[in-house]
Amino acid sequence: MNPSRPDRQTSSSKRSKKNSYADLLRELTALRQDLMTLESESAEILEKVAARHRPSAANLIHYLGLRRRDIRPLQEKLAAAGLSSLGRAESHVLHNLDAIITLLECVLGKQSSQFYSSLADSPATGPAPLEANTYNLLGKPPAQRRVRILVTLPGEAADDYSLIKKMILQGMDCARINCAHDDMSVWMRLLRQIKRARRETGRQCRILMDLGGPKLRTGEIASGHAVLKWRPKRDAYGKVLRPARIWLYPEEQAASCVEADACIPVKGNWLAQVMAGDNIEFTDARGKLRSIQVVGQASFGCWGESSQTAYVKPGLSLDLLRAPDPGAARGIHHDYAGEIGVVPEMAGIIRLYRGDSLIITRDSIPGRPAQFDDGGRMLRAASIACSLPEVFAGVRPGERILIDDGRIGGVIRDVNAGEIRVEITQARDCGEKLLADKGINLPDSDLDLDGLTVQDIIDLKFVARHADMVGLSFVRKPSDIALLQQQLKRLDAEKLGIVIKIETRTAFEQLPELIFSLLGSPVAGVMIARGDLAVECGYERLAELQEEILWLAEAAHLPVIWATQVLEGLVKTGRPSRAEVTDAAMGERAECVMLNKGPHIIEAIQMLDSILQRMQGHQWKKRSLLRRLHW
Repeated sequence: MNPSRPDRQTSSSKRSKKNSYADLLRELTALRQDLMTLESESAEILEKVAARHRPSAANLIHYLGLRRRDIRPLQEKLAAAGLSSLGRAESHVLHNLDAIITLLECVLGKQSSQFYSSLADSPATGPAPLEANTYNLLGKPPAQRRVRILVTLPGEAADDYSLIKKMILQGMDCARINCAHDDMSVWMRLLRQIKRARRETGRQCRILMDLGGPKLRTGEIASGHAVLKWRPKRDAYGKVLRPARIWLYPEEQAASCVEADACIPVKGNWLAQVMAGDNIEFTDARGKLRSIQVVGQASFGCWGESSQTAYVKPGLSLDLLRAPDPGAARGIHHDYAGEIGVVPEMAGIIRLYRGDSLIITRDSIPGRPAQFDDGGRMLRAASIACSLPEVFAGVRPGERILIDDGRIGGVIRDVNAGEIRVEITQARDCGEKLLADKGINLPDSDLDLDGLTVQDIIDLKFVARHADMVGLSFVRKPSDIALLQQQLKRLDAEKLGIVIKIETRTAFEQLPELIFSLLGSPVAGVMIARGDLAVECGYERLAELQEEILWLAEAAHLPVIWATQVLEGLVKTGRPSRAEVTDAAMGERAECVMLNKGPHIIEAIQMLDSILQRMQGHQWKKRSLLRRLHW
């Protein structure tokens, strides 16, 4: 045996390891130099950023420089060497890089060129500026959790103080008022309720008011036929479980149909002769003989029940059949008939199937379903207007169009001055109902829309006086943010917090530019509006997109609001799905989670508060926290 061989192997291994460390050091030093060069080349961008945000903007530049290359091979080498693999460097890129370089220089016996004396984050990077910016935008966090809870207020809460007080007591830290709904009188009443609840509970609650923005929606639909329909409740075998409840009233009287399945106006004073126990017979709009059993009378009308489905329209005759006297063979018809008065027209509905054509009109013409001749040949395709005719200049054949959160999808086949012809390519086999005031998304189109509408500018004056934050909806380009900043300066409200809502494909693709523009404001944040974003970019990409938005916002030290459909099943029905509970837990990685309005909002606030408190012991941003487990 050669006793010197193990020493030679050890020496060779040390040299190999030393060489790998030296290679790593060279690679990291070159990477650092590239990032510093990128920062130098971005001097004009940094100059436009608010002074307090310049270190954050510089860190974002470093992060973009880091992520514009595939660093996975470098990460593997760093992990193999037992060093940080840069996987959680978002908030302090250069600082993290310098720490690794300094450690390698120490291992190699070199004098540190960075004069790096501490592994702690510098004040200008890391969690500190993010926490400060979050505090400035969203206020002080509650004692028991880090992540705030934002709740969209329903308009009816303007007259329901107890609801808002319960929301604040259960954990609402910020309240959202959507300026796309209601009006200034409702907003003012909501604000008064919030301020009163803050005084009485001693708790904080910041106020976010969202501007409506240039929302593209479907126009009105022409009313359908004037017809009323009712049907009894039946079991699975068709047996009547409960007859339809009908209220008949004189046409000149106001009707209240709260407890009725149908309300029928009757001309003249014909109902004055009707008594409980009578039958009212008529031939309905389909030619079917139907009857209503009179079961009760009121001061100016009567209640009836029907065990048959019926369709009634104006002008139908009503025959009164009086219950027979004892010994009579059958009931007695009264001498003259009543007549049904004016009934409301049914709401307009357009049903679309795959392969159908839909015409979107520039002019505000009420939409109509497709028209066919007696032979079934289409005379005119279904049509509907849109709320923003400006989009006509930005759409091209071959581009996609998505309606009503993507339930209806199509491809634009032709565009002219007054119409866009769409081929429907996405709908269920049974078809889809196209309704008025539903969102339209054009993910492939280059739309040149103003960031603020005329109405937004009017609303902004109110928002600047009463809110802590303003939400910029449907932001697409940096000039949209600049326009809002200009308007706030005009109103002497430059310190008002700005929250940009990332809800379009264009906004996501320009996210770095949007953030740099946003950093021109002293108080700012980002909302991941996942509803429209998923529609525009595809549901399968949503998880990836929200991760990237979280990373870039953290690199810029900006707070993120995790929004849209959080615990939606619980909010609407009182019962959450397992998937949405997991989704809510993922919201711990943001600085704020938003709940939408619904009948079970108090239960949702309670559950979200519990989830966030539990998760903050396990997670902070991308970092897993290893608290003691219970087994």
